[in-house]
Amino acid sequence: MIYLYAFLIGGAICVIGQLLLSLTKITSARILVLFVVLGVALGAAGLYEPLVKLAGAGATVPLTGFGYTLAKGVQTAVESEGVLGAFTGGIRAGAGGITAALLFGYLFAVISNARTKK
Repeated sequence: MIYLYAFLIGGAICVIGQLLLSLTKITSARILVLFVVLGVALGAAGLYEPLVKLAGAGATVPLTGFGYTLAKGVQTAVESEGVLGAFTGGIRAGAGGITAALLFGYLFAVISNARTKK
C-alpha cells in the first residue's frame, strides 16, 4: 500500500508543478524555489511529517521533500546545539543529497556529449 501512496502523493506534487508551468507564466526556477520554500514552511509547521509517514519517498523525493529535510535538520540541530544549529543543521541534513546531485551531475556531464539547444 505504501507504493500506491508514494505514487499518488509524489505524482500529485509533480502534477501541481506541471500545472504551474503550463497554466502560468512562472518560470521553472521560481517553481523550484516555491516548492523548496513550501517544504520548509510545511516542515517547520509540522504539517509535512504526516505526509512523509504516509507516502515515504513519494513525499521526500520531490523538491518539497528537500525543503522538509532542511527544516527537519535545522530543528534537530537547534535542539542539540542551540542557536548555532540554525545555521548548520539544514546543510548537514541535506549534505548527502547535495553531494549526490553534484557528483552525478558532473559524472553525466563528463560522460555525455553535451550540445547547446537550438
